[in-house]
Amino acid sequence: MPNNIDFTFSDLVAGYVISADPQAGQFQINTSDGRPFVVRLTPTTTAEMLRNLGEAYIDATAQLPAMLEHGRLLHVYGVFYPSDSEAGTAFEAKHVLLFGKAADEFKFESPSWWTQQVSKLADFYLDSEFGAGSATFDYRDYRTDLTMEGAKTSGLRQETDTVSRLVYGLATAYLMSGNRRHLDGAVAGAAYLIENLCFVDRADQVAYWYHALDLRPDGTQRKIFASESGDDFDAIPCYEQVYALAGLTQVFRITGDPRLREIIDMTINMFHRYFEDKTCYADGTPRRGYYSHIDPVTFDPLSPALDVDGHTNRDRKNWNSVGDHIPAYLINLFLATGEQRYADELESLCDQITEHFPDYDSSPFVQEKFFGDWSPDRHYGQQQDRAIVGHNLKIAWNLTRVNNVRPKAPYVSMAKKIADLMPAVGMDPQRGGWYDMVERHTGPGERFHRLVWHDRKAWWQQEQGILAYQILNAVFDEPSYAKYARESSAFYNGWMLDTQAGGVFFNVLANGNPFMLGGERSKGSHAMGMYHSAELGYLAAIYSGLESRRQPIDLFFAPRPGAFGGGLLRVAPDLLPPGTVKLMQVWVDGREHPDFDADALTVTLPHSTEPQEVRVRLVPAACAFSADTRDLSGGIARITLAGSLSAQRVPVLREELERALDGGATTVVLEANDLVYLDPEAVRYLSVAKQHRDFRLAVTGAYGQVSGELADSELNQELVTTAQPG
Repeated sequence: MPNNIDFTFSDLVAGYVISADPQAGQFQINTSDGRPFVVRLTPTTTAEMLRNLGEAYIDATAQLPAMLEHGRLLHVYGVFYPSDSEAGTAFEAKHVLLFGKAADEFKFESPSWWTQQVSKLADFYLDSEFGAGSATFDYRDYRTDLTMEGAKTSGLRQETDTVSRLVYGLATAYLMSGNRRHLDGAVAGAAYLIENLCFVDRADQVAYWYHALDLRPDGTQRKIFASESGDDFDAIPCYEQVYALAGLTQVFRITGDPRLREIIDMTINMFHRYFEDKTCYADGTPRRGYYSHIDPVTFDPLSPALDVDGHTNRDRKNWNSVGDHIPAYLINLFLATGEQRYADELESLCDQITEHFPDYDSSPFVQEKFFGDWSPDRHYGQQQDRAIVGHNLKIAWNLTRVNNVRPKAPYVSMAKKIADLMPAVGMDPQRGGWYDMVERHTGPGERFHRLVWHDRKAWWQQEQGILAYQILNAVFDEPSYAKYARESSAFYNGWMLDTQAGGVFFNVLANGNPFMLGGERSKGSHAMGMYHSAELGYLAAIYSGLESRRQPIDLFFAPRPGAFGGGLLRVAPDLLPPGTVKLMQVWVDGREHPDFDADALTVTLPHSTEPQEVRVRLVPAACAFSADTRDLSGGIARITLAGSLSAQRVPVLREELERALDGGATTVVLEANDLVYLDPEAVRYLSVAKQHRDFRLAVTGAYGQVSGELADSELNQELVTTAQPG
C-alpha cells in the first residue's frame, strides 16, 4: 500500500512569480523546472530583503503585496497542509525572501556586493584568530578549529592546508579591497607556513609540507607529517600538498616576493619527482597523471605501506590529485608570471580530465577515482561508486577557464555536457542550490539519484555551481547558463551566509536551514577555512560583474622591491577570452601611473627600493566578441576575430562581413587566432552568406574547438583553412 503524505510539514520553495491576487491573499510561482505552486499569504507572513554580511535586517512585509510582480524570483519558506480541499495541498507562506527592490534587481549583482562579502569574511577570521581589530598577526595563536561563533576550541592543532586557505582568503580580500590589514595577515601567514610547516631540500630542489603542527601546552611543538584525516590516514595525499600552495601563490601574485616563488617552484618539483606517473602502458604510451598518495617514508606511490585498515592508497589517482592543481595554484601562477610552462601543465591536466573522467555511457556523472592505469576504482573508501556534484561542476568551470588560453574542442564539449546534465541530477529545482554526494547510478524503478549524506548542501559545492555557470554564461552567452548562475547565487547568498555570527555555514539542509552537527557546525576545521568563499567572491565579481554585466573593477597589488624579475606586473584577473578586458587606469602609491599596456594587462613598475601600492582599474572591452576589419584592399578583406563567438553574438560578425562585402570584397579572410569558441549558428550563417553573396572565404589561425567546428561542418569543404602553428 503506498504511503500518502497526510501530515503537515515545512519546506522551502524557490521560484518565479507568475501571477498574484493580493485581494485573495495568494500568488503563484513556478519553480526552476516549471512546476507551479500556489502560495497563500497569512496574517503572520513576514518578508525581508536579502542582506549581505555586515548588513542589518530589512523588513519588507508591508511592501510584499505590491512587490509580487510577474517574473520576480522569490524564496518562500512555509507550511504544507495536505488535502485541505479538492484543490490539493495548500502551501502557506511564513517567510518570503526578496532579492531586490525591483523585480529585475538582484542585490548580489551590484558592483560592491562580493567585495563587501569577502572583506567581512576576512575580518571575521582575523578577529577570531588574532583578536577583534588586531593589527599584528602572530600565527602561533592560530588554531584550525573554530566554533560557529568564531571562538577557538581547546584544540592546539594548526593544519597546513587550513592556514593556507586562510592566507589565500586574506590575500584575495586585499586584492579586491586594498585593505592593508588583510594583506598584512596574509603575508604573516605565508611566512609562518614556510618557517614552520615546510621542509625544504635545496640539495634536491624540492619542498614538501607537513600535514599539521601540534602546539603543546608547555610551548613545544610536534610536527605531523603523514595525514591523519579519513581515507588519507598515514599517507601523504597529493591534494594536501596542492592546497599548501594556494595561499602562497595568491600572495606571490600580489607581492612578487621571490622567496615565495622559490618555495612554490620547489613544491612543483616535488610533484613531478614523486607524485607524477612516469610509467608507460605495454605499447609504450605514457600513462601520465599524478598519483593520489605516496608513502611518507619512501615517497613511493606503489609502496605496500599504503595498505591501511582494509583499504589501499597504493597505485591510485583521483580528481583531487589531477584536477585540483588547476584552480588551487596553477592558474594564479600563470597569471602572475605569464610563463608558458604553467600553461603547458594546465593543458596537460585538462587533456587527462577529458580523456579519462567521462563515463557518460554509464552515468551522467564523471568517474573520479582510478587505479594507476586509469581504470575506474568504484570501491574506494567512502566514495565507492558515488558522485560528488561539485566536482562535476568544478570540471566544467576549469575546462572553460583553460580553454580561454589553450582552446581545444574536447574542453568545450565536456564543459557544456556537464553544464547541460547537472541541473537534472545534481540541482534542487524545488528549493535551489546543489546537492553534495549522490549515487552515480539509479536503482531499478528509481527516478532520482539517491543522496548519500542526507539532503545537505555544502558551501563549497554552491561555489562550484555559481562559478561554473557564471563563466559558461560569460563565454558562451547562453540564457540557460545565466539562469542557473543567478539561481545558484540566490540560494548561496540567501542561506549560506551567517549574517548573525559572521562567516559562511559549512552545510545547510535542502530547505536552507543550517546543519549544525559535528565538524560541520564549525567555521574552522580540517575541511573549512576561507578559501572557497573568498575564491567565489572574487571570481563572481569577475565573471558576473566585469564580464557579463560590464562593471569596471579595481584590483590592488603590493609589489616588493625586485618583484616579478623585470618589474612587469601582470594584472589579468583570470583566464578570460582574449580581448574581453582592458586596463584603463593605474595608480602607484596614490599617483596616476601612465606606463602600462592596456591590451596586454601589464604594468611596468617604476624602480623603487620600497614596497609599492598599485591600484588598477579593469574595464570590459567593447564586447565579449569582436570582429574588426584589419585591411580591405585589392578585393580582399581581412577580418580579425577575437573572444567567443556565441549564437547571440553572430550579428556582430554579420555586420562586419556585410560591410566588407558592400565595400567591394570578393574574398574574405577570417583571422581566428584569438577566437576561443565558434557556435554552430555562426557556421550556418557563413554558409548562408556565401550562398547569397557568392564570395571566397578563408579562415586562418583556427584551432581548438573553432577548428573542430569548421571541420565538422559541410562548409569546411568550401573553405581555405590554415591552422595555427603548434
